[in-house]
Amino acid sequence: MSIDQVRAIHAGAGERFVPPLSDYRLLSAGWAEEEFRVFGGEATSFTGGYWTGEPGAVRFDSWPYDEICVILKGRVAVRDAAGRRKDFSAGEAFYVPQGFQGDWITVEPSEKIFLAVCR
Repeated sequence: MSIDQVRAIHAGAGERFVPPLSDYRLLSAGWAEEEFRVFGGEATSFTGGYWTGEPGAVRFDSWPYDEICVILKGRVAVRDAAGRRKDFSAGEAFYVPQGFQGDWITVEPSEKIFLAVCR
């Protein structure tokens, strides 16, 4: 391994990917997101990078991977099927387990660094 394998994680680094809306149920018309996958590959094993999102919400019948999120800017929330909600702002980190059922809500324009691993 060389210094070439050390990579910065930021918007524009790596491979740009916009998850298809068919991956979840859209809850608001304004939903927009994009990822910059800096390492790994498709989230069928592991991936990670930089994510940006605009205000809106989507529903997951089953969260597709274990994910660690570090919020850099903005505010997001995660709400479970029972309606219980947790909000996260810049400087906070959290974990969402694979199989979680509920909503991802981007409350205000947000940016995060993420690591996603499928079991």
